[in-house]
Amino acid sequence: MAESGEGLGTVPEHERILQEIESTDTACVGPTLRSVYDDQPNAHKKFMEKLDACIRNHDKEIEKMCNFHHQGFVDAITELLKVRTDAEKLKVQVTDTNRRFQDAGKEVIVQTEDIIRCRIQQRNITTVVEKLQLCLPVLEMYSKLKEQMNAKRYYSALKTMEQLENVYFPRVSQYRFCQLMIENLPKLREDIKEISMSDLKDFLESIRKHSDKIGETAMKQAQQQKTFSVVLQKQNNLKFVKKMYNNDSIPGGRNEIVLKHTFEEEDENEEEVLTVQDLVDFSPVYQCLHIYSVLGDEETFENYYRKQRKKQARLVLQPHSNMHETVDGYRRYFTQIVGFFVVEDHILHVTQGLVTKAYTDELWNMALSKIIAVLRAHSSYCTDPDLVLELKNLIVIFADTLQGYGFPVNRLFDLLFEIRDQYNETLLKKWAGVFRDIFEEDNYSPIPVVNEEEYKIVISKFPFQDPDLEKQSFPKKFPMSQSVPHIYIQVKEFIYASLKFSESLHRR
Repeated sequence: MAESGEGLGTVPEHERILQEIESTDTACVGPTLRSVYDDQPNAHKKFMEKLDACIRNHDKEIEKMCNFHHQGFVDAITELLKVRTDAEKLKVQVTDTNRRFQDAGKEVIVQTEDIIRCRIQQRNITTVVEKLQLCLPVLEMYSKLKEQMNAKRYYSALKTMEQLENVYFPRVSQYRFCQLMIENLPKLREDIKEISMSDLKDFLESIRKHSDKIGETAMKQAQQQKTFSVVLQKQNNLKFVKKMYNNDSIPGGRNEIVLKHTFEEEDENEEEVLTVQDLVDFSPVYQCLHIYSVLGDEETFENYYRKQRKKQARLVLQPHSNMHETVDGYRRYFTQIVGFFVVEDHILHVTQGLVTKAYTDELWNMALSKIIAVLRAHSSYCTDPDLVLELKNLIVIFADTLQGYGFPVNRLFDLLFEIRDQYNETLLKKWAGVFRDIFEEDNYSPIPVVNEEEYKIVISKFPFQDPDLEKQSFPKKFPMSQSVPHIYIQVKEFIYASLKFSESLHRR
């Protein structure tokens, strides 16, 4: 009874275990099965019996379910066998259709591949066109740069380089040809600097050679630009001499000749005189200045130009050792100096900063001191009053010319007053010899005249008035020797020569 009681107690427990096994994950049934062996010793046998009964029960349920669905399964198999033939036919049709579709699709595939290839080519062409549209302006500008270099338009070439660097190169900087162009620009700039500097050196050499012609032209212009009041002043001075000596024949005649000759000479030279721009091409200076300005090296150019011009100024101011011997020596000296400063004045007014007013003033003051020292030394060697007078005229024209360009020349006129004293000394020496010759040749006898004609000849030389002598009949004698009218004539010549030097000295 006890065993039967224990068996009845274990049945619900075994059912619980079986339910737990059926409902629990397979990996977790270990502890459940272990609990079967942990109970009474024979409990596992009873559990196995219970398990077999449960299995049989499930088999019955499965069999029952299979019996319930067997007829449907048989019907389905029968139906499947019926459609098997149709499936085979369908498979053949599908295979044939697929084959025919593949055959038809081959041409489509080929055409599609062609289309894809064309589309790729079209896209590449479009890309190339777009890139060429970016590159062509760069290449055109670089070609333009080369043309400007070949045509020696260096300032324009530098501007083109700036455009390339700032506008065009950034658009195509990823291409190698652009990098090559960028690397070549510094070399082109250096080439331009060297070429422009070479042109400047040629220009400096050219103006050094043309200084004579430039100065001669400027001095001719100064002569032509003398005002009519200066000519009238000459006339008044000569009239004063005429009135002073009561003789119209010599001074008056000279006055008319001088005026007529002055106007005729100005008319003749008016068409012949050229300007400094006609004689010198200043474009190398302008171009070189612009080039160095664009390159940011303007100071180097200015320093070089001024240094070279100062060297040329020293050469121009250095006179020849025999300059005092001829007026041509002085003229060449003056024309070179005038030519030098006319060029500097032109550069001053047509450029900005290359030559300043302070620079030209300093250069002129240095030159003026040298000129005065040279003229003072060389004029002291002159013993010919005619040469001194010609020197004075050259100095006046020289001063008038440079004064017209704005250079102060008061010190030159001060020098002329010094030379005037020297000139008067040479005149005195010359006329002392003339008077000595007159006295040596004179016989100290009264001048005899036998007729009216001879009488008028003597009176024309010396305005002698004697009523008693006029009443006498021919032949008759003047109460003086031949030396008196000769000395009178030479005194007038001396005064005229002395006054001749003083002309134009008041214009300061």
